Amino acid sequence: MSAATRRLTTAQALVRFLAAQHTERDGVRHRLIAGTWGIFGHGNVAGLGQALVEYADVMPYHQGRSEQAMVHAAVGHARQLNRLSAQAVTTSIGPGATNLVTGAALATINRLPVLLLPGDYFASHAADPLLQQLEHPSEADVSVNDTLRPVSRYFDRVTRPEALIASALQAMRVLTDPAETGAVTLALPQDVQAEAYDWPEEFFADRVWRVRRPAPDPVELTDAVRAVRAAERPLIVAGGGIHHSEAEEALVALVKATGIPVASTQAGKGALRHDHPADLGGIGHTGTAVSDDLARTADLVIGVGTRYSDFTTASGTLFQHPDVRFLNLNITAFDAHKLAARTLVCDARTGLTALAEALSGHRVAASYEAEYRAGKTRWDETVEAAYRADDDSAVPTQTQVLGALDAVVGAEDVVINAAGSLPGDLHKLWRARSPRQYHLEYGYSCMGYEIPAALGVQQAAPGTPVWALVGDGTYLMNPTEIVTAVQENLPVKLVLVQNHGYASIGGLSESVGAERFGTDYRHRAADGTFTGAPLPVDLAANAASLGMDVLRAKTVGELREALRAARSADRPICVYVETDPAPPTAPPAEAWWDVPVAEVSARAAATDARAEYERAVADRRRHL
Repeated sequence: MSAATRRLTTAQALVRFLAAQHTERDGVRHRLIAGTWGIFGHGNVAGLGQALVEYADVMPYHQGRSEQAMVHAAVGHARQLNRLSAQAVTTSIGPGATNLVTGAALATINRLPVLLLPGDYFASHAADPLLQQLEHPSEADVSVNDTLRPVSRYFDRVTRPEALIASALQAMRVLTDPAETGAVTLALPQDVQAEAYDWPEEFFADRVWRVRRPAPDPVELTDAVRAVRAAERPLIVAGGGIHHSEAEEALVALVKATGIPVASTQAGKGALRHDHPADLGGIGHTGTAVSDDLARTADLVIGVGTRYSDFTTASGTLFQHPDVRFLNLNITAFDAHKLAARTLVCDARTGLTALAEALSGHRVAASYEAEYRAGKTRWDETVEAAYRADDDSAVPTQTQVLGALDAVVGAEDVVINAAGSLPGDLHKLWRARSPRQYHLEYGYSCMGYEIPAALGVQQAAPGTPVWALVGDGTYLMNPTEIVTAVQENLPVKLVLVQNHGYASIGGLSESVGAERFGTDYRHRAADGTFTGAPLPVDLAANAASLGMDVLRAKTVGELREALRAARSADRPICVYVETDPAPPTAPPAEAWWDVPVAEVSARAAATDARAEYERAVADRRRHL
């Protein structure tokens, strides 16, 4: 007797399949594909578009305005739910598909799952060439979707209906594998989407993908314990893998038992609460003075769930102890082996728990604890000074904006940022009160991430106050998902900081001899010089025109009132504030970052910057 089948189009079968997929970790089950974002055009409107209408009862649909932004929203959703739930994104062929590339790169670099379903050209070549098709003179199977190959962890072009079965299962495997996850792309030719096939009923059965917690190898664990016991000045570098694994309590237990201090990457901030006596704050180029001072003298650096970006290592100049060694606990062997480290290739929670048990009775010297606690106290005073605003009638600085927000948020709030000068100030100064509060996308540092990511976080955590901190430069990149927030009544809170230019890259430009060229928003005279007058651009009015409620704050006092009102709002709201960029209220960088400077130049700014560059780069080390 033949097995039961169901006759559906390929697109209908895919939607039914996705609705039946689940993850499970620690006995808790989650829906794997929680919903689908989509912008329709030729290539997906008659296939996936029709299927999403057909099965609207089992697959929620969200209407985006920018393909890149839809991916950002899906990434924000996945990060908020510790990678245990994801969203899909469907686009038309051509520009709709290529607009996915930036978001896909962001997802893969940050090890966050998202399923991309771009339309593709006719598999049959019946219409050839068709609108928006890229014609390659010698490779007829190339399409613009091939741009997604290098930024996807799994890619397939489904050219026959039955090919979807194996490809869909592989896609789910990668999405749910904590060591392999990232962007997954299934390119779907528009004729194949609409083609019917007799699908086996088993394809649509509920399926559970168990997210593993692999334990450390016993030999590796023994070596790791020996290294920790031998170290006099160990330092933990907490990365995003701690959050993905929900390993925060295991880290607290290890630190409580051993007294080892913790510095955090952008992704790992919040692994300890800011007021934990062993929490030293951020590390690296945007780190705190206490973290970076200890990093320079650490004889053992214990990286947990970090990929050691150049900001974390200060471009290879931070860890300066002559005998420094590294111990890396990471679920991904590729990251665990960085910096010639001893490795613990395992789940962060499982590995930290095993380390704590094996290190029973071991503790760092009391003098070392006293040293880093005194440094933490000094840095806390620095934060207070940066946040302090003695005159409520004054125009706030950017750090005073953060101080005002710090006074308003609760432990349950989520604060989102990605690019500009804000990430540096936040990494140094923000006082994270919970594991999920600090949401910085700094793997790709993508301008335009914040607003759509806030939508994804809000969907993942209804009732949670979600704040998107956005500078004027990044706002101009991607404000369109404000319309989606209004449409779906997602009460995100946008803090729009106007300082009339690219503050971060402007400062960098000045430091490397490029003299802030191309980083200002002022009028230009005929000779190319700036006149000094700001452009007559009203970003608050723009946000209001897209449907947001807008509160304008001109002073510190007005800002405090506006933030309090925004936190209690039940619809999308924007707090707009122009800052005073003149006072240097943010602490300077405590460590270097390598941006090569022109080796020869006729301009003094560049020659001076090159001399400073050569002094700094001399400190770089290769850890072997």
